[in-house]
Amino acid sequence: MTNPTPVGRPSLAGRREWTALAVLMLPLLLVSMDVSVLYFAVPAISADLEPTGTQQLWIFDIYGFVLAGLLMTMGALGDRIGRRRLLLIGAAAFGAASLTAAYAQSAEMLIVARAVLGIGGATLMPSTMALVRTLFTDPAQRTKAIAIWSGVMTAGVALGSVMSGLLVEHFWWGSVFLVNLPAMALLLLLGPLLLPEAKNPEPGRFDWPSIPLSMAAVLPVVYGLKEIPSEGWNVRYVVSITVGLLFAALFVHRQRTTASPMIAPDLFRRPGFTPALTLYLITMFAMMGSAYFTTQYIQSVLGKSALEAALWALLPSVPIGLAAPLSTQLVQRGMSRVHVVAAGFAIGACGYGLLALAGTDSMALVLTACGVLASGITLVSVQIADLVLTAAPVERAGSASSLMETGAEFGGALGMALLGSIGTAVYRHEIPASAPDAAHETLGGALALADRFPGLATAAREAFTDGMQGAAIAGALLLAGAACLAPLALRGTRGHAKTPDEPSSLSPSGV
Repeated sequence: MTNPTPVGRPSLAGRREWTALAVLMLPLLLVSMDVSVLYFAVPAISADLEPTGTQQLWIFDIYGFVLAGLLMTMGALGDRIGRRRLLLIGAAAFGAASLTAAYAQSAEMLIVARAVLGIGGATLMPSTMALVRTLFTDPAQRTKAIAIWSGVMTAGVALGSVMSGLLVEHFWWGSVFLVNLPAMALLLLLGPLLLPEAKNPEPGRFDWPSIPLSMAAVLPVVYGLKEIPSEGWNVRYVVSITVGLLFAALFVHRQRTTASPMIAPDLFRRPGFTPALTLYLITMFAMMGSAYFTTQYIQSVLGKSALEAALWALLPSVPIGLAAPLSTQLVQRGMSRVHVVAAGFAIGACGYGLLALAGTDSMALVLTACGVLASGITLVSVQIADLVLTAAPVERAGSASSLMETGAEFGGALGMALLGSIGTAVYRHEIPASAPDAAHETLGGALALADRFPGLATAAREAFTDGMQGAAIAGALLLAGAACLAPLALRGTRGHAKTPDEPSSLSPSGV
C-alpha cells in the first residue's frame, strides 16, 4: 500500500483496504463481546473454581476496569511505536490470555487472565479505529468505514451475552474464551499483509509518569460510578470518585506542562474536537443508562429468563444496522452533519419518551423504545466518531481514538449512575412503607421475598416501572437539550471535515 495522496486528492480505497477493514472488525467484535461474555458463564465458573464473593466480582469486572484505565496509554503508545505493531502485539496477548482463561485452574488464575485480556483489549480498540483513519483517506469512504466500526462494536456487546448462554449450554464455561482464538490467529496472519503501519514520525519521549496518573484518574471514577446504581451514594464511592477527579487534575496539569505529553493539549484546541468528545459522552450516557433499566425490566418485571432476556434484547440492535449506513447516506446526499447529529439526538429523545409510557406489561413498547433510542444514538455516534478522527492530525489518531473510547467508558458509567439513581429514588418512594427493608433496596430483593408477602411482587414491579419512567423522562430531557445545543457546539463543522495532509503525518514504513 502506498502513502495517501496529498490533500484535495484523497485516494479511493480498493478491495485490499476493505478486506483489511473486515480483518480489523474481528478483534473489535471480540473485544466488545468480552464486556458481556461472562453473563451466563459465572454460575458454571463459580461451581468449578469456587471463587469467593470478592473474587467473583473481580472475575466479572476486572476486564472492563483494566480496559478503561489503559485506553489512553495504549492510544498514545500506538502513535509512537506504530498502530499495526501495537495491534498485533495486543492480538497475541489477547489470544494467549483467552487460552489461559479457558483452562484456568483457580479463581486467581482466571482473574489474572481477565486482566491481561483487558490489557489486550485496550491495545485493540484505539488501534482499530486509528487504522481506519489511515486506510480510508477519502472522507465518504471513511464515514462508511466508521459506520461499520460503530455497528460492529454495538453488535458485539449485544451478542456477548447470547453467545455466552449458547456456549455454556452446549459446552463448558471455558468455551466462551476459546472463540477468540481463530479470530486472533487470522489477524496475526493477515494483519502484516493487509494493514499499513502508521505512527507519529516525531513522537518525542514517551511520558511514563502519565501512565499511573491516567489510571489513577480513570479507575476510581469508573469504579465509583458503576457501583452507585446498585449500592447508592455510599461515602466510599463518593470518595473514590473524588480521588479520581483529583488525579485527573494532576494528569491534566502534567499534560499541559511536560515537554512531551501523553495526550497533546493542542488536540483539544482543534475545531470541533472537544465538543465532539462531549457529545459522544452524552450518547454513551443515554445508551447505557437505558440498558440499566431495560435488561432488568425484561427479566424481573416481565419474568423472562436470563437467556430469553438476552435474546429479546437483540431486537433493538437490528435498527442499528440500518441507522449506521443511513447516517452516512444523509451526509453524502447533502444534509449537514450538524443537522444529522441534532436529528439523531431528537430521535433518541423520542425513544426515551416512548420508554416513559411503559407499564408493567409493555414488552413491545419497551423494545420499540429501545430500537428508536439506539437508532438515534447511532446516527449521532457515526458522525461524531468521524468528526473526532478528522479533527485530529493523523499522527495522533491513536490518541484521539483512545480519548473517544475513554469518554465512552465515562459516559456509560455516568449514565448508569445518574439515571440509575433517579430510578432507585423513585422506586424507594413508591414501594409501600410496610414492605421489608430488603424490598426497599432493589426489585430483586423484593421478588426474593414475594412468597412470604402477598402483593409485594406486584407493588415492587410497579415501583420499578415508575422508576424507569422517571429516568426515561430525565433521559429524554437530556437528549432534547443535546439536540438543541449540538448545532451551536458543532458550528463550523458542516459536511465532512477536511482531511489533513496525510503524507506529512505518516511514517514512511507503510506497506
